[in-house]
Amino acid sequence: MTVQEALTKIEVIAAASSASHAVLAPDSAVKNYKKGEHIFFDKEETGSFYGVLAGTAAIYKMSSTFEKRGMFIYGAGALLNEESIDGKPASVNAELLRDSQILRIRRSAFLRACVADPALSKAFMDSMAMNIRRLYHLMKNTSNNLRGDRRIAAKLWKLSRDHGVQTEAGIEISFDLSITALAEFLGSQRETVSRQVKTLCDNGLVIVKNSRFIIPNRKKLLNYFEDP
Repeated sequence: MTVQEALTKIEVIAAASSASHAVLAPDSAVKNYKKGEHIFFDKEETGSFYGVLAGTAAIYKMSSTFEKRGMFIYGAGALLNEESIDGKPASVNAELLRDSQILRIRRSAFLRACVADPALSKAFMDSMAMNIRRLYHLMKNTSNNLRGDRRIAAKLWKLSRDHGVQTEAGIEISFDLSITALAEFLGSQRETVSRQVKTLCDNGLVIVKNSRFIIPNRKKLLNYFEDP
């Protein structure tokens, strides 16, 4: 994929004018990553924005006890680090959950394009606003107000919505997701999450096969975590 083609694949940048693409292209590059590689690390000086062209990226923090705490999972079209607009080091880690293709754009070029292109600036702010709302929602769902099995059901429902592929058995989340990784994203103990996933499986709401989660009926899963 050429850089010019790649710029049209990232949702925020797709709104930009052809003149903005011309500004961004010389300071952009496409790179392939393997599953498990990191695009950037917390506190790293990046000087760039990163967008997902193909694959899946996980954004996470490390706790004070050096445990992973997952935040968001992004697929193709997403911009990963809008907060880097302020020029400070990265505030999160970005790890690939499967082989992926990533677009890197120099921050300085992006800022130049934004100054001359109101549509690009608006798309960028809208994307950041959506992520702020998602973070608020995440804060609510990681509180003690929602029972553990319902938190898992909510997480799997959203992943099946954003990263699901239709199969004969139901909607399959399109990347490997171990119980350990799921526990990290929920900020819970692995043993606890394992028991709660078994409860969902026993109720026919989830199928786990070779590190893949399948949702036979998304409406039933939605009802499970929304019911009082």
